[in-house]
Amino acid sequence: MAEVPAWHLSGDWFDACKCNIPCPCTFAQTPTFEECDGINFFHIREGHYGDVTLDGLNVLALLSFRGNIWAGETKMAFGAYFDERADERQQEALQMIFGGQAGGWPANLADLIGDMRGVELAPIEFSMSDDLGWWEGRIPGRVEARGEALTGPTTPPGARVEIHNAPGSEVGPGTVTIQGTAVTDRAEGFGFQWDRTGQSSKYIRFEWSGPDPS
Repeated sequence: MAEVPAWHLSGDWFDACKCNIPCPCTFAQTPTFEECDGINFFHIREGHYGDVTLDGLNVLALLSFRGNIWAGETKMAFGAYFDERADERQQEALQMIFGGQAGGWPANLADLIGDMRGVELAPIEFSMSDDLGWWEGRIPGRVEARGEALTGPTTPPGARVEIHNAPGSEVGPGTVTIQGTAVTDRAEGFGFQWDRTGQSSKYIRFEWSGPDPS
């Protein structure tokens, strides 16, 4: 097997899932309804895999599991879409990183997959507000998710509900999670299908590197 080059990604992650707010999975607990399914979205602001530039590319995953994923009780069913703008070398780099073969935090996530449904190329769109008031992503006609920052009568204007050092952070340790509400959560693909609103959505900035574990 060829040696894995040094790589680094930084960007935006968000989800929209079946759980009530706050999502128990973030706290390494059993999902609200004993099972969870949802959308995980990754936007790469800056990234490289060796000499392959990955800036601006997107990855979107659909997944489901039953039980506490962090306690080793279960494995997830998982299907991924890679940005159709990626050329052949970029596709190979994304597969190595998100498939876990390139080490780093994604290798930990890959260990949680028990039913890999496949990988497809798709036109993936992403946008978010500068003040983290909302975030959204879509594959036209197949997947659409939008989260809006959670607020309430005692939340100061413009402030965000933050979770520091969550024990079940999907993008790794030492992160800050912004809790939101999924105002849109609709998906159909890889054998998954749902359409709901009002459940959990979270936003996290991520920064990964490899091939050493992190």
